[in-house]
Amino acid sequence: MINNELTSQIIECSIKVHKELGPGLLESAYKECLFYELLKKGLTVSKEKPLPLIYEEVKLECGYRLDLLVEEEVVIEVKSVDSLADIHTAQVLTYLKLSNCQVGLLINFNVVLLKSGIKRLINKYYIQP
Repeated sequence: MINNELTSQIIECSIKVHKELGPGLLESAYKECLFYELLKKGLTVSKEKPLPLIYEEVKLECGYRLDLLVEEEVVIEVKSVDSLADIHTAQVLTYLKLSNCQVGLLINFNVVLLKSGIKRLINKYYIQP
């Protein structure tokens, strides 16, 4: 599936969840509901997918986990914070690099209008498989 089409579907599901729940809940609630909505769309979704860190020749299991991975292509990091910080963006960019996914969505559900809580990020280190 083309990334733009896929991210559009993910954003559509995110908006549905946000309209239903509103801001102010824990990240885990939004993640579970978004996971459910994405599955209902017929998308392949992994939740809390382990992400190893490879340093030189060593594979390290450091406990990193992707909140959601859709169609093995798009990393989703769910937040419920007052405002997104640069460190949140850096986190998603690092996850993109480690997973070799091309696109990531950083979604902060703790906003009045979800559109203002979504950041689409691109992996500049992406290597076409």
